[in-house]
Amino acid sequence: MQSIKKLSVLIPAYNEEKTIHLILDKVKEVSLVNGIEKEIIIVNDCSTDGTTIAIENYKAKNPELFIQLYNQEENKGKGAAIHKAIEKATGEYLVIQDADLEYDPNEYNDLLKPVVGGFADVVYGSRFLGGNPHRILFYWHSIGNKFLTSLSNVFTNLNLTDMETCYKLIRTDIAQSLNLKEQRFGFEPELTAKLSRVKDVRIYEVGISYYGRTYEEGKKIGWKDGFRAIYCILKYNIFSK
Repeated sequence: MQSIKKLSVLIPAYNEEKTIHLILDKVKEVSLVNGIEKEIIIVNDCSTDGTTIAIENYKAKNPELFIQLYNQEENKGKGAAIHKAIEKATGEYLVIQDADLEYDPNEYNDLLKPVVGGFADVVYGSRFLGGNPHRILFYWHSIGNKFLTSLSNVFTNLNLTDMETCYKLIRTDIAQSLNLKEQRFGFEPELTAKLSRVKDVRIYEVGISYYGRTYEEGKKIGWKDGFRAIYCILKYNIFSK
């Protein structure tokens, strides 16, 4: 068994005025195993809507929550926001949480199970494993995701089923040692490549649910990001080891 006192929840946010309070409610409500505490680190990536005000209002109404808010001076991308949050994390482990409602914080305990059992340093939440609910959306997105995961696996020699998942729970000292570069959606393949090369790292995967959004509902990733992911898989596994 591994003793963990605090989990850092990292939330990159860009124009999530309408949903940020809802995801914070879900994070607040979840009770972590073994009495593990939560710190919430939000990095607002220079939103152009009322995201900042919404977060400040939420903080004022929920003083019992340990929420840190950092505002980027310019829009740098999701990866850059996560870099900042990783830098500020003080929990023994951290988990990445999107500000939308596609992923369910109630599943943090599923991610923590291999860690508190003393088996894992890193846990990926796979949208393609298990019997949890998954919203049916875009066929070509799912094909693209599986292609990117398979291509990544070829080079990392991991057998992941969902490299692009948001839910990655990582030992904080490992995450802070990686010298991450990618500022936008190339973050996922870069992180996976660099985690795979950490000496004696123990990587696990657990099934999670997925409540995906349509583009009309605010989904931001597109086909250009897929090509960037291919570039980053090759770059960080071959050319920039």
